[in-house]
Amino acid sequence: MRGTRVVLTSLAMLAFTGCAYQSDLEAVRRDNDEMKSRIFSIDKGLTEVRGEVKEGVDKSLAGYRQALEALQKDMAGYQRDMAGIRKGGADLQATLDSARVDMQLLTGKVDDVRILAQKPADDVELLKQDLAKRLAALDERLAKLEKGMAELQKKAAQQQQTPEFQYQQAYDTMKAGDNAKARELFAKFLELHPKHTLAANAHYWMGETYYSEKNFEQAILEFQEVIKNFPDTGKVPAAMLKQGMAFTELGDPKSAAYIYKKLVDEFPKTEEAKVAKEKLRVK
Repeated sequence: MRGTRVVLTSLAMLAFTGCAYQSDLEAVRRDNDEMKSRIFSIDKGLTEVRGEVKEGVDKSLAGYRQALEALQKDMAGYQRDMAGIRKGGADLQATLDSARVDMQLLTGKVDDVRILAQKPADDVELLKQDLAKRLAALDERLAKLEKGMAELQKKAAQQQQTPEFQYQQAYDTMKAGDNAKARELFAKFLELHPKHTLAANAHYWMGETYYSEKNFEQAILEFQEVIKNFPDTGKVPAAMLKQGMAFTELGDPKSAAYIYKKLVDEFPKTEEAKVAKEKLRVK
């Protein structure tokens, strides 16, 4: 009888334990399902955020390209205007030289008048009147030419005071190979026009002059000016790429790799990012 009670008690405990285990298993399953649901919601939210960020970046890049194209058109127009001014000045100078030749020829005819002094007085008077008219017409022509030349020189002088002319002068000097003079002109431009749309370009080209002279530390500082102070301009990817290359030349591959990776992450669709990826692979 006692043995029977022991058996019945054991069976009751096993049944109770089985029920408790089943309840815990159901709770774990419910928690697992809820966790999956949360993960799915988070993934969906991340996908939407990535889409919005990509759209924003694409719009920003499109805006940069449009601004760069407009700037290039303005520079092209400026160069055409300067070419027209130079041509007009050359034409005026040629006309002025021609007028001086005519004046010399008329002056030579004065000697002929002396020779004709023996002719009748009427002939001499007519010749004097004709000569006087020609000289008056020539004086008027010369006055107009000199006025036109003065106006042209004034216009050219005004053109030289514009920020675009000052920047172009520095850029042309750099292309001619005079890096020191180009930096001086770029620095003067930046001093007068620190917020101009070409200021980022001026810092970038100053960095390029230092880089070409193997002054890599100073080049890095100039490229940093572009990255730090002009983050919304199209010169930032180029400045980051050359900054990474300068670190490589200084024997600092870690800093170079950091710059390349940042360039790829922030400007993935640029040509500079493609070059940075290749350099990261080579490393």
